Amino acid sequence: TFSLSKLQLKTGDLDPRLFSRLRHLQKLDLSDNLLDKFPNSLTLPDLRVLNCNNNKLEDVTALKQFPLLEELTYENNVYLTLNDDYKVMFLLENLRLLNGKDITKLANHVRRVNSRKLTSKVTAHWEKFFRDQLPEKHTAEQVQSIKEKFLKSVQTNVVYGPSSLSEFTRWRVKMIAEEFLAYSLGLKLNTDPEPEEKMDENEEESEESPREAAEDVSQVGDFSSYINNVTVRASKRRRNHSKSGSGKKRSKSQANTEEEAEDVSAEPLHFLQCHSKGNSREDFKTQLWSCVFEPLLDCGARKDPIVSSSRTVATCGGESVCLIDCETGTVLKKYKVATEEFFSVAWTTLTMVISDSRKKSHNILAAAGRRGIVKLIHVASDFCYGEIKAHKKPIATVCFSPTRETHLFTASYDKRIALWDIGIPDCDYNFKASQLLVLEALSVPLRIALVPTCPEQYLLAGCEGGCFAWNIKLEKDKKSRPFETLFQFPDVDGGVTTAHRVDGLAFLNDDVVVSKSSKPGCIYLWSWSRSFDTKAKGCQRTVAAVILAELEWSMTDLSYLTLSTCPAKDYVFCGDEMGSVWMYHVPNCSTAWISAKGKRSDKRIPPTQILKWPELRANGEELTEILVNNVVSDPTFTYLVVLTSVNITAIWKKS
Repeated sequence: TFSLSKLQLKTGDLDPRLFSRLRHLQKLDLSDNLLDKFPNSLTLPDLRVLNCNNNKLEDVTALKQFPLLEELTYENNVYLTLNDDYKVMFLLENLRLLNGKDITKLANHVRRVNSRKLTSKVTAHWEKFFRDQLPEKHTAEQVQSIKEKFLKSVQTNVVYGPSSLSEFTRWRVKMIAEEFLAYSLGLKLNTDPEPEEKMDENEEESEESPREAAEDVSQVGDFSSYINNVTVRASKRRRNHSKSGSGKKRSKSQANTEEEAEDVSAEPLHFLQCHSKGNSREDFKTQLWSCVFEPLLDCGARKDPIVSSSRTVATCGGESVCLIDCETGTVLKKYKVATEEFFSVAWTTLTMVISDSRKKSHNILAAAGRRGIVKLIHVASDFCYGEIKAHKKPIATVCFSPTRETHLFTASYDKRIALWDIGIPDCDYNFKASQLLVLEALSVPLRIALVPTCPEQYLLAGCEGGCFAWNIKLEKDKKSRPFETLFQFPDVDGGVTTAHRVDGLAFLNDDVVVSKSSKPGCIYLWSWSRSFDTKAKGCQRTVAAVILAELEWSMTDLSYLTLSTCPAKDYVFCGDEMGSVWMYHVPNCSTAWISAKGKRSDKRIPPTQILKWPELRANGEELTEILVNNVVSDPTFTYLVVLTSVNITAIWKKS
């Protein structure tokens, strides 16, 4: 046994000449140091137990030099992720305990079942796309060219398991592909040989699903995943294809026969009850409010080439914030504050300085709610590193600037919208936040949106008392500002009004704004550029919103059922008081709905489709009175996440 704990050791302090002489060392403690990696030639042929807690490790592959290792701990190394757990499970065949957890069963799945499936996929990819590209008589240059193309293509296109393991999957795919090429074409491998996989032809695949297996080694520890006591009746799961209604109250028009070609084929994947108070299975009352998809990290060679958008979504409601893999339904991480009720979440990507002054991009999640405090969470390290006491009253919504990664807007029940610079944490998570601006509102701001064409100039807000715009350009002498413009909309009686609750607000593209609810049963699409005069400065004014179109929606008078948009696919989504999701495909809306005289049509546009809530049963009883508080798609409209008033997150997938 050898302890080198708490000595401020760096990687260069581990002298291979010394360590290679420790032929019989079995237990080594390197915890609480400054190691960012392991030298490749420490040898230690008899090492069985290794403790690397509280270092700055960024890579684990060098641990393969300790083939007899049985117990390994490396908790509180903030740059290591679930992908690294899977790498060491593959590399170390004798490993039994990882960070104090028995991983025998999962490691067996990773080394054998996972490898078999990836090998099959890699082989199939070669046979389908590359085998015929190589001529029978080929030159070394042709072989090298095919090799480079194949390695790039296979890492991009071979997908297996949840997106949270995409880095591990690419690492294994590259390894398998190089072994395959060496065997098939006699090409030399670029990597060191890995431990040989012992394949038992009679071995059965693990009964444990990859989702369940992944949870076994997660450092989060608290999972509330599938609703074990809720069943879905399969016969009710398909969308309804009924024709348009006759215009009666709550008509719920569906896509009519002529619009059937636009119908979206979507099926419900998962129904999750992961925000329960006290993890109670009986909790069908917690309201879920906000969800947003995680942005993809652009880290040079580490950029994920497999997917065009993330399938990981952050959701909030009650006392918790969850990270969910939409494809598998896995609750990847869960963050709880017992005294909080979270209302809103938002992502940003910060470029942080890590060891040796190198920079690396990390996704940061901001979460806020009833206590008026913003929590800042470094998701990859499962660590809430700070908080900002932003308001004395609840925060309704938060959003980050698309152009300035540290600029965060918080809209509060104190009738103020504040702009914060959250700063960039250093390697010890020290950071400094500062308030840059306060926007004064006449009523509570419910939804906020930065104008896409000028996100550093104007902010739009839907409030309890109307729709307002502010000039947010930073100036030294104007830290507090009133609104600049109040927008008028048609009212129920055919006139115009400014006094109405706007509980849904989003941009469909650079110009078109989607908002509700100035009157029941209607969602407006209107033009920002034609409504707002950017040349008029310094004075408050009321202007009429230039309406492009009206979307037909539920006649309910219930509030706070918000809407969202998918700009890349020209879609608008809004849930209703019956658990249904109204979807509108509105391409070319800026020009298609304007008549030759420049006036809009009085005809409301029905939804392209309505996704009906399936028949769910909890404890044998059907769940009823389901409100859809929010519905959000990923940027490519592959997944649709539906947040409800009954503590259920529903995930649909477009077929």
